[in-house]
Amino acid sequence: MINKGTKTSHLKVEEERKWFVLNVDNKILGKAATKIAALLIGSDKKDRSPHIDNGSFVVVLNAEKVALTGNKEEDKVYYRHSGTPGGLKMESVSSLRKRKPQALIRNAVNGMLPKSVNRKERLARLKVYAGDMHPHKAQNPQEVDLT
Repeated sequence: MINKGTKTSHLKVEEERKWFVLNVDNKILGKAATKIAALLIGSDKKDRSPHIDNGSFVVVLNAEKVALTGNKEEDKVYYRHSGTPGGLKMESVSSLRKRKPQALIRNAVNGMLPKSVNRKERLARLKVYAGDMHPHKAQNPQEVDLT
């Protein structure tokens, strides 16, 4: 017997997304990246639905001062390939931090996001800055503590 009185309700995409700001000065990269990924996905909301992208905007400050545990500063290597023969490029964390400190956080968060259609849109809502200044004051971002 089928109950015809109930309907399945689906969530709607929020029109206004929240803005959060995180200061990662001397914070562990992995712990900060999990918090950032959760905010981008929207898993902190009670009405989360996996097929709808209701995540927030996240502004990350002091990316150049993020901490790594162990010997990762010297031992961890990032790889990229141009697609041509002999096009493999390798770069250590210390040289990447000098050249492009935002890439450390962006790579860590990218690896923690679900491998789905919404991944590119979620990463577009991540704003990473090397220093402690950002141009998003008009959005009134809320401070998030990483402790």
